[in-house]
Amino acid sequence: MARTSYAWGIDIGKCALKAVRCRISSEPRKIEADAFDYIEYPMILTQPEADPVELVRAALAEFIGRNKLQGDRVAVSVPGQLGLTKFIKLPPIEAKKIPDIVKYEARQQIPFPLDQVVWDWQRLAGGIEESGFVLDAEVGVFAMKREQVFKALAPLTSAGIEVDVLQLSPIALANMVMFDQLPDPATVDPDSPPPSVVLVSTGVDTTDLVITNGFRIWQRSMPIGGSNFTKSLVQGMKLTFAKAEQLKRNAVRAEDPKAVFNAMKPVFNEFASELQRSLNYFTGADRSAKIGKVLLLGNATKLRGLSDFVAKQLNLDVQRLDAYRGLEGAVVTSAAAFKDNRLAFGTAYGLALQAAGGAGLNTNLLPGEIIRERLIAAKKPWAVGAMVGLLGAAAVSFMGMFFAWSTYAPDLYADAFAKADAAKTRSQAAISGLEETRKKQADAIAQQQFLVQTEDHRFQVLDMMRAVETLLPRDDPANIPAFPGDRYELHIDSMDCQYFNDLAPWFAALKEQWTETHPAEEVDEEQPAAPADPSAAPPDGGPVAEGAAAPAVESGPTGPGWVIQLTGHHYHNEDHHKPDDTAQFVRSTIVQGLLGKGDEVLVAAGPLAGKKVPVAELGLGYPVIVNSTNLRLERVAAPGGGPQQPTSFSTVDSEDNIPPQGGFPGAPAPGAPGLANQGVELKRFDFTLQFTWQPTVPGAPKPPAPAADAAAPPTN
Repeated sequence: MARTSYAWGIDIGKCALKAVRCRISSEPRKIEADAFDYIEYPMILTQPEADPVELVRAALAEFIGRNKLQGDRVAVSVPGQLGLTKFIKLPPIEAKKIPDIVKYEARQQIPFPLDQVVWDWQRLAGGIEESGFVLDAEVGVFAMKREQVFKALAPLTSAGIEVDVLQLSPIALANMVMFDQLPDPATVDPDSPPPSVVLVSTGVDTTDLVITNGFRIWQRSMPIGGSNFTKSLVQGMKLTFAKAEQLKRNAVRAEDPKAVFNAMKPVFNEFASELQRSLNYFTGADRSAKIGKVLLLGNATKLRGLSDFVAKQLNLDVQRLDAYRGLEGAVVTSAAAFKDNRLAFGTAYGLALQAAGGAGLNTNLLPGEIIRERLIAAKKPWAVGAMVGLLGAAAVSFMGMFFAWSTYAPDLYADAFAKADAAKTRSQAAISGLEETRKKQADAIAQQQFLVQTEDHRFQVLDMMRAVETLLPRDDPANIPAFPGDRYELHIDSMDCQYFNDLAPWFAALKEQWTETHPAEEVDEEQPAAPADPSAAPPDGGPVAEGAAAPAVESGPTGPGWVIQLTGHHYHNEDHHKPDDTAQFVRSTIVQGLLGKGDEVLVAAGPLAGKKVPVAELGLGYPVIVNSTNLRLERVAAPGGGPQQPTSFSTVDSEDNIPPQGGFPGAPAPGAPGLANQGVELKRFDFTLQFTWQPTVPGAPKPPAPAADAAAPPTN
């Protein structure tokens, strides 16, 4: 059946079923209602003696009997506490990458595997998009467990109602408020939004609190509702639940109204306190937010004095939502039943608005498989018609082919068929021979090129070692500091290497060390030295201080190659060197050099033989400090002294334990008499550095590997 422009919003509450039928009006920011229904259950669903399934089934049967839904879209709500709502502020990002980062955030924020939930997301109004990048964007992520989704859809499916939209009640209320009580976001400056509207929708057991200014949304479900007032009357006045409910609704006409309100006063106080606590949390989280008016929704807010009491407690403008500005249609708005229960139609109004296509938030928690099944079912008649047409065409074609086949005489064509088969066989043999010859030729050329270019590989190891030696820090030979601890040098104790068929697993295992080796604020394009602020990098080579920007995630090397390991130490750790000491000294020297920010290296072979090239052209990169130690004291030979064995002392664990420059307590100062004989005590820092080497010949294209055993590492 063809779709109409009307949509039903159905709110299955715990006290009654509310529904309204609407369509978008020709007037801007208006929606036209032409039908509604309000079906109150014989008892509240949460009463002990109530059968919720049967009560809802009976209400839906009555609703279907009084209204026609064929051709209309249907939107249904579920309580907010059954779902998960998260509003996430995105960093500056390309617009096309927003779905990927939202999916990543969904995995982090939703406490269940994604295949166990139904979830959807939408970017909120606001934010700036320039040159494909989005700034100050915010998205809403909404999720619900699959079993809860199908449980909510079960009574409607049993009643034969096809649901098109499944939405959380707070989001439906937010759509209603943004459409009915706030200006169009397209006409408002995002930098100067209107004051936020606070919508307090009180149900039977819970109260949905929605705060929005059209650009940002905040919602919370408070565990207090209309039944709390009824229960206070049951306990305070010793009544049955039914009598207490009746007395609550007619408290003004009771024999002793003062006693009734005194019995409910603790709930009044609890309601106002919970609301105040929620507003304090919201204003604390968003300092720039401005609270405008507070609107009360739900039949429970009809209690005499509730709005005045809340206004006095909150010191805000509190009023009931007596009229819907954007809802027109006299047939509905002037009906007595609608007027009496208008406070209960907020959720149904927001649902119908979304189903009709006029809402700001259009997320849908209806499972995708249900939508696909309906699309397939809708196309089945067309598919059947197409299949019948194809079957008829096939039958006609078969009849013609059968007639031609019946007139065929195979003996007349046997000789021609034999010659054709022989020609085909010869052709295939010739093609196969040609392909084999071409393959052999290509293999020979590849082997020849590989052997010719092997000569350039002879000095690759020497070039690599020369590059490492060139990148090591050193002092000016004419101005070498007398004190060994001031010398700008690294001591390499050993050098080792290992071949990997694929370097990606090696790098994946060192992601944490990579982040520690390359803090985000450390690298500067023209100043590879240590940062000026001593707090920029911790002395032990750990991650940067809290609040610093995290380093970009490096994609890492791929393919075969070598991992070179340097084990060494340095004494550049005196107090006046900070922050250029410990791991930072390694980072600011050889690590920066291996990143391409050091000296160029002289190569021995290839098209650029005898010239200096960057280290990246030799295939060096991805330096990572994989291990380091705390500072420890060691006695070394002083300038002019004879060779002495280093003497290790206890580890220095913190800066408070490091004595001032010139040695530890009891050690002679540099330049003191007898220093050459006694040696000097220096602060030693040991480290292990690994980097990748994928050998290349600078200036030459990479030669193709020979056909046989091409994966074997070179032996040079």
